[in-house]
Amino acid sequence: MNFKKIILTIVIAVYGMSCGKDYLQLDNPNQQVITTYWKTENDVIMSVNAIYQGLYYDGTFLRFAQCALDFRGDDMMSPSPWDVLSNTGSFKLFNNTIMQQWLWIAFYGGVTRSNFVLSNIDKVPFKDQNLYNRLKGEALFLRALNYYYLVTFFNNIPLITKFYEKPEEYYPAQVTPEVLWNQVYQDLDEASKLLPVAYSGADLGRATKGAALAFLGKSYLFNKKYDLASAKFKEVMGLGGYDLMANYGDNFTDEFENNKESIFEIQFSREAGGITVGWVSSPGADWSKTTARAITFAPAPFGWNDAAPTQWIVDEFKKEKTKTGDDDPRLRASIYYNYPGCELYGQKFATVYAAELGKLGVKKYGNGGGKFLDEKDWRSGINERLMRYSDVLLMYAECQNELDHRAESAKYIQRVRNRANLPDREAEFAALTKVQMQDRISHERALEFALEGHRFDDLRRWGWLQDPNKLTELKSHDAEFNSFVPGREFFSIPQAEMDANRNLKQNTGY
Repeated sequence: MNFKKIILTIVIAVYGMSCGKDYLQLDNPNQQVITTYWKTENDVIMSVNAIYQGLYYDGTFLRFAQCALDFRGDDMMSPSPWDVLSNTGSFKLFNNTIMQQWLWIAFYGGVTRSNFVLSNIDKVPFKDQNLYNRLKGEALFLRALNYYYLVTFFNNIPLITKFYEKPEEYYPAQVTPEVLWNQVYQDLDEASKLLPVAYSGADLGRATKGAALAFLGKSYLFNKKYDLASAKFKEVMGLGGYDLMANYGDNFTDEFENNKESIFEIQFSREAGGITVGWVSSPGADWSKTTARAITFAPAPFGWNDAAPTQWIVDEFKKEKTKTGDDDPRLRASIYYNYPGCELYGQKFATVYAAELGKLGVKKYGNGGGKFLDEKDWRSGINERLMRYSDVLLMYAECQNELDHRAESAKYIQRVRNRANLPDREAEFAALTKVQMQDRISHERALEFALEGHRFDDLRRWGWLQDPNKLTELKSHDAEFNSFVPGREFFSIPQAEMDANRNLKQNTGY
């Protein structure tokens, strides 16, 4: 039994939070209640498992989180006929759409489950102090992870750090983003001191010390705290055990999951549970522990074609040849396009798209290697890698540039380039100005993390959406940016939440 299957042993499900509703009402007399539940170490283990379960819902990483993260970048667009998805990519979502509502409910559900554990863990007499530390660390990490996505999606949100018991507590006001980020820093810092460096056997895939440090560094970087971020990334590098996979494409299949480059990934599996896709509600024994990313992103006729790479990112890959004169190998690992020998799902690209040879399709996190005819059973078992070691290296390089250590920055940029067999330009990069190096890092990150949901957050924290020249550049990369309105770098607060809680105020731009 591994961690993917352990999640199926959950006996509690703490539901997603809506500020105006009481989700603690359990009318089933066969279900446990708070006053009788917290007795043993195993009760806490199952409760922590329930937090991980929250990452499997449609509003988190079953499907919608990837769409929200990916579609707004200039490396991807959404040709989806479903306006919820296509409007996400073109910044046209308004108050009454389900994208914002599902993200809010599902990620706040993770916060609520984390608070459930953190508010009750000390009621249980632990015999094993290491187990107590690990479980508390996991709950802190997962609360911070859920808040990390909530604040980057919505910016102005309530901060909830306890399990509410009184009706008057159900209507919290928003806090400033700075207050929220401070909680994320605090939780991740404490988690990093409690979590183990690694796991084995059935626990493989749980949050580690490296995961907490990496997300803490990324959170600092997001807020331009470059010295603090740099120190945390350096700690991750000093842990040992992490390195780049020799083959870049091995990071996006089910064959090399939890590899040496992976710092934190969500554990999906076709073998765990049943075949019922668990969209919402309390998890059941027949639920599949799979993701709908593949069918959503795969090109038609193999999937729904709700996502497509932009021509700009393909052209960006082709700007520089490898040492042997070939295209950057990350291009073919990421995107289906018309090149000699391109095949997908056991068929030749040129045959399938004979009338549309300019078509571009998403390859990353898909099952097009030949084992499956298509994605239409909705059940991909490929783990979602939320943090890779290459991200730590390039974020560290970015910090070093901002701290005016150009030579150090260039060294780590070239380390990532070496895997792609790109020419050694370390000395050239070390001589760049800060602004030139910022542009170089933008290019390198675009290629290393194409179609992985990082690009829009990068653009936002670099201030490109507020820079008229950069915004014009983005419009030339992806026409969806033509409908960008200032303020819509964040989603609107869901209208259902506004209706339920009068203390909430809408984000600007809506």
